[in-house]
Amino acid sequence: MSTSRTIFITLILTVVTVFTSTKTAEGARTFFVFGDSLVDSGNNNYLPTTARADSPPYGIDYPTHRPTGRFSNGFNLPDLISQHIGSEPTLPYLSPQLTGQRLLIGANFASAGIGILNDTGFQFVGILRMFQQFALFQQYQGRLSAEVRAAQAQRVVNGALVMMTLGGNDFVNNYFLTPVSARSRQFTIPQYCRYLISEYRKILMRLYELGGRRVLVTGTGPLGCVPAQLATRSRNGECVAELQRAVQIFNPLLVQMIRDLNSQLGSDVFVAVNAFQMNMNFITNPQRFGFVTSKIACCGQGRFNGIGLCTVASNLCPNRDTYAFWDPYHPSERALGFIVRDIFSGTSDIMTPMNLSTIMAIDSNLY
Repeated sequence: MSTSRTIFITLILTVVTVFTSTKTAEGARTFFVFGDSLVDSGNNNYLPTTARADSPPYGIDYPTHRPTGRFSNGFNLPDLISQHIGSEPTLPYLSPQLTGQRLLIGANFASAGIGILNDTGFQFVGILRMFQQFALFQQYQGRLSAEVRAAQAQRVVNGALVMMTLGGNDFVNNYFLTPVSARSRQFTIPQYCRYLISEYRKILMRLYELGGRRVLVTGTGPLGCVPAQLATRSRNGECVAELQRAVQIFNPLLVQMIRDLNSQLGSDVFVAVNAFQMNMNFITNPQRFGFVTSKIACCGQGRFNGIGLCTVASNLCPNRDTYAFWDPYHPSERALGFIVRDIFSGTSDIMTPMNLSTIMAIDSNLY
């Protein structure tokens, strides 16, 4: 082969390689995360709060085998979604590592303990309530504009995938926190659900004002079936009827509110994720999913390992993959994998109006 031909081929391969790597870097979708402990990747590590997951055995199955602030034995829900969309995991916004070009990956603003309502999780003190998460999102956009110019920053934000996970704490750490709470004296359960939805609507509209254009909104999971509730409120390990009834009122109202919002906006901005059904699939039939139990938490103490916090003093199962719940409230990493599978390929009864695979296909032509 002649020298000139060799140089030509080398140049072509170099151009193709550069183009491919650039395309991959640019094609990975920016991802923003808002909400509570189900999606917090470590913001609470930097806050003066007791709602933390920064000590062992949290993170035991994470690649570093160290706690990260995720309320999981390994990866959490946003991590697994990032893997599926071909992006790096979003860093907590408060992490000092979130600088420069890493801002283009996105950011996680979630904070364990918060709810739709500002009085939810008051016992955890210094957590990032939704208005604070949005204030940080505005700050993020200013930082991003300084990095890539305002017009491109706006395109990045509008083209991002967004996840919002709220609602569970408004029940377990507010309405049902004590036998007679301030909110339970104020509202019946149906009234409370309607009030939560009206407040949630304001949150979602604020997110739209801040640039969110494709938002996964997770409904509330089967709170009455988590080990913490089985330990304290059930007699024989049956799901707690009162909590189950509450979330089964709340979730359909959320779906209807999302439909109404999308109709008002003239676009499918918000996508309802039926987390209740996704969780119930493996809770009601754990063996079909390869779990030995969906009642007992892997890490905890007391009945169903559902009492107190997950700490080094807790009972710890040897194989996390066989437990549907990692701690008294949070699914194991493997259980989250089934939820992510449903988010990507679920039918219209669990992903309304479309699943994430459809979203990615549609949006690849837009952004």
